[in-house]
Amino acid sequence: MRELTPWLALIFQRPWRLMLGGVLILATLASGIGLLALSGWFITDTALAGILLAAGTQVAVNLYVPGGGIRFFAVSRTVARYLERVYNHDTVLRLLTDIRVALFRKLAGANRTGQSKLSGAQWLSRLTSDVDALDTIYLRVIAPTALAGVITLLVALLAWVLFNGAVALGLLVITALAFVLATVAVYVRTRAPSYRQADRQEELRTAVVEHIEGFAELRAAGRTGRHGAWLLRQAHQMNSEQVEVDSRVGWHQAISHLLINLCAVFALWAGYSLFETGAISGPVLVLLPIAILGLAEVYSMLPEAFGKLGSTVSAAARLNRDAAPPGEDGKAEIPAPADDLALVARDIAVRHVGFAPVLTHFDLTLARSERVGILGRSGSGKSSLADTLAGLQPPSRGELARQPCIYLTQQTMLFDDTLRANLVLGNPAATDAELWQVLELVELGDRFAREPEQLDTWLGNTGSRLSGGEARRVALARVLLNPAPLVILDEPFTGLDADTRTRISKRLERWLEGKSVISLAHGSEALPATDRVIHLE
Repeated sequence: MRELTPWLALIFQRPWRLMLGGVLILATLASGIGLLALSGWFITDTALAGILLAAGTQVAVNLYVPGGGIRFFAVSRTVARYLERVYNHDTVLRLLTDIRVALFRKLAGANRTGQSKLSGAQWLSRLTSDVDALDTIYLRVIAPTALAGVITLLVALLAWVLFNGAVALGLLVITALAFVLATVAVYVRTRAPSYRQADRQEELRTAVVEHIEGFAELRAAGRTGRHGAWLLRQAHQMNSEQVEVDSRVGWHQAISHLLINLCAVFALWAGYSLFETGAISGPVLVLLPIAILGLAEVYSMLPEAFGKLGSTVSAAARLNRDAAPPGEDGKAEIPAPADDLALVARDIAVRHVGFAPVLTHFDLTLARSERVGILGRSGSGKSSLADTLAGLQPPSRGELARQPCIYLTQQTMLFDDTLRANLVLGNPAATDAELWQVLELVELGDRFAREPEQLDTWLGNTGSRLSGGEARRVALARVLLNPAPLVILDEPFTGLDADTRTRISKRLERWLEGKSVISLAHGSEALPATDRVIHLE
């Protein structure tokens, strides 16, 4: 359960909001039980009055107070349920925002080697089903469990007030057993299969996505039928395990409901003894057992929630593992170099897991404000080296020290958002004037000044509304906004013609004045101004 600790701490950052949501749920449940109990009392009272009147005995019945109480509980239950649904769904959306922001921050600082081991389908599972399992834990597990305990204590208090302490204690013992069976016992019996089920579900989802992506290759090889049959077998096995989990949950739910009914029978039996002695009236005798039956609604939510708790713990464990910062997986943070240096790399080797090294024995000492160009053909390891120098991939051998850096990767990444939102990722504190200034530098100022929305122009999915050269310049502008003292540029002028590249390169000299720069490209014409050039063999 310790896997849930960081996420529970994040959820409980809004204690008052969670408490108010719990109060609304409590009001809904209490109104429902109150409506049920008061209706039972009123029906019994009027039935006894009818019997007495039929026997010729004069009797008076107060119809207004219980009738008003029934109307009150009916209205309060409806209003409380509506407010609870609206308020708690808003709370869940806020928790979802908190969890996603925290997760993305962890991923931004996580080690890229661990991230690269996961496929796109696995990351889709992390960002959808795993996050959903965590953001609903409040409404599915925390709130119902706490409120079941509170409602049970209120019913026991009602038994103590209407009957006596012995009856209240007996009810507490039986309901406590039902509570344990519906929560802890369910979790213990379903933890392992539910944990495995979450992993199997992700494996099956990944396999289905890969089947769709590789359908052409499978068809060419004549293996679509076999692979499809294998997927069906995996799905059948997963469904069989799910049936096992559901069966265990169902048995615990049935037994807990049986105990609630036995609790109602016990209250009826104990109340009848008190009725015989004249300690309570007939309507009061009926009121408590009916109120106890109302507990079934509360307890019915618990077994299913705790049956899925194992998969929630599994989701938290996967997110904790895959979003762990470098310092938590045995790799130290990149240290700072001497005061007069921007970067020092000694005997660096770069390799990807399962492959031969792409670069070995690389040395580089970069002074502050120095600009170095690195040239090499395709496959020489330029981008892998840039990833290593930027800290996205640890070197397989050697030592690296550098100042804080900003990195323009070879692949252009733009988000389905506005121009402003894409740019301020480089510097959230940037003003509109600074945004226009950097757009002028990359020769996009006039382009977006003509747009009706200007800085709020929507760029489309991965910048689909822009040409390749325009998208590359937006990515470059985002990097240039960042105040980091070390700038790493991998193929900064991809998609630009020679004249545009030359003009932007000249402006870059002034903009990057005082900063240390490492730029990588295939040819010298694709490099900005440099003090020296290193050739990779």
